[in-house]
Amino acid sequence: MEVKVSWNGPSGMSFRAETGSGHMVAMDGAPEGGGHNLAPRPMEMVLVGTGGCTAYDVVLILKRSREDVRGCDVTLQAERADVDPKVFTKINFHFTVSGRNLKQATVERAVKLSHEKYCSASIMLARTAEITHSFEIVEV
Repeated sequence: MEVKVSWNGPSGMSFRAETGSGHMVAMDGAPEGGGHNLAPRPMEMVLVGTGGCTAYDVVLILKRSREDVRGCDVTLQAERADVDPKVFTKINFHFTVSGRNLKQATVERAVKLSHEKYCSASIMLARTAEITHSFEIVEV
């Protein structure tokens, strides 16, 4: 896996990243740091990637469990250290899983398996952050 991150130049603190799979991602800094607030911050991208990683796992586990899953949203709320390096210290993952006749125990198992076994991103972040998770099931 490879990505290339390039600075967009001296007019600010924006960067572009090209992924090994050929996708472009923009990032920018806060105005007080020289950015123009035109794209997500790099640490927001860390949360985006982690949310995508765990949501992917949960959906895949539910499908393999033959659950009729129709939707999966995960909201990550994070706190960072006050001093450098400003690592994440707490992250809560709240899943909203929708479908038909979803079993609570199966959803709970999918979330647990993602965080304990499959989601590389959340497992790495757990080295510096207290990770919590919750979920709700919505019948559709």
